[in-house]
Amino acid sequence: MANRIVHFEMMGPAGETQAAFYGRIFGWKTLATPGFDNYFLVDAADAGIGGAVGQGPEQMPNYLTVYVEVHSIDDHLAEIEAAGGTTVMPRTEIPDTVTFAMFADPAGNVVGLVETEVPGDE
Repeated sequence: MANRIVHFEMMGPAGETQAAFYGRIFGWKTLATPGFDNYFLVDAADAGIGGAVGQGPEQMPNYLTVYVEVHSIDDHLAEIEAAGGTTVMPRTEIPDTVTFAMFADPAGNVVGLVETEVPGDE
């Protein structure tokens, strides 16, 4: 079975401005995420797939990316690096929420990985 895109992020230097822009232009309702400053979720019912708009991290303030669901981030990052990609953000776990990573393909496009299992779901 092929891996599917499950999430997107459209980030800029001012999270509330990003949320207001996309809400106004596309009618997306955004929801502030407790514990994540300037990160606003967008429901799949509005955008086609679930995602987020908001403020990017200092080292990467502006970016647009999609996240692909995989069984093992570690295995995929090894495959990606063997094929000429590079890890941008290593495996990162947010307890009871998500495990993710980001990589750059050989052309420099940044793509995210999301692990199938939610950490703490056992």
